[in-house]
Amino acid sequence: MPPPSVPPAAIAVHRPAAHSPVVVSVPHAGRIYPPEILAAARVPKAALERLEDGWCDRIAAQACDAGATVVEALWARAVADCNRGEGQMAPSEVALALRARFSAPGRKERAGLGIVPTRLADCGALWRRPIDAAALHWRLESLHRPYHAILGRELAAAHRRFGHAVLIDLHSMPSIPPGQPGHGARIVVGDRFGTSSGNWLVERIAECAERLDVPVARNRPYAGGHILRTHGQPAQGVHAVQIEIDRHLYLDADRRPDSRRIAALARWFAALVETAAQAVPDGGALPLAAE
Repeated sequence: MPPPSVPPAAIAVHRPAAHSPVVVSVPHAGRIYPPEILAAARVPKAALERLEDGWCDRIAAQACDAGATVVEALWARAVADCNRGEGQMAPSEVALALRARFSAPGRKERAGLGIVPTRLADCGALWRRPIDAAALHWRLESLHRPYHAILGRELAAAHRRFGHAVLIDLHSMPSIPPGQPGHGARIVVGDRFGTSSGNWLVERIAECAERLDVPVARNRPYAGGHILRTHGQPAQGVHAVQIEIDRHLYLDADRRPDSRRIAALARWFAALVETAAQAVPDGGALPLAAE
């Protein structure tokens, strides 16, 4: 056993007994807060927990049995957001010496949702001081870079076995408010407007989503972020799709998982993994490989 001062592993990789081309990414469901993070925060842990894709790892609980390799961030999103690129940060949120690295922030970064989440509505700043070079380096080396290295390795292995690979990046979302694109949708399937995956895969996944008998949207308001942009390379045979699930489909009023509803979603997601595993780029089907 490591000494108590050493945080537990940041990432888990679950491999199936019988492999398929599918790799599932769960980057935002981590619930472990290393002591360095809690010491640096100016808000209580409960505020940092609002960043989490609450309990959506439970939805992926049967994906390994369905043939997927599952890569899961165990550390909380407050450490580093694996779905943001290393250049995604608002200059005002970092120490002066770092500001030249973050000169063109987008809407999410300006709102404090960059590679290091720095603020939330009703909370203000999350950290006692701006993110400095040492804090950023620790976060990148401890979670963000290893996560992407593992995803890349597992996708490459799937591609070698099957001639193509499928990445399903699993997230949860708040209900989409009125006036926002996609309002009313309970599931959003993203493929970065056709650039991260072949349509043959997206259509199969959208069909699976519709079996839940809830409204499904495509790309709006969530088209996919850094994970799809980095790993979705359909021209090289790596197809990546993001799935966002409305948390009201499986959480109760206290943001705790409803066991019955989350079990139903886990069965649904396992069936979706099997469907994605059997689809091939020409739109046909392929039996699952066994190893």
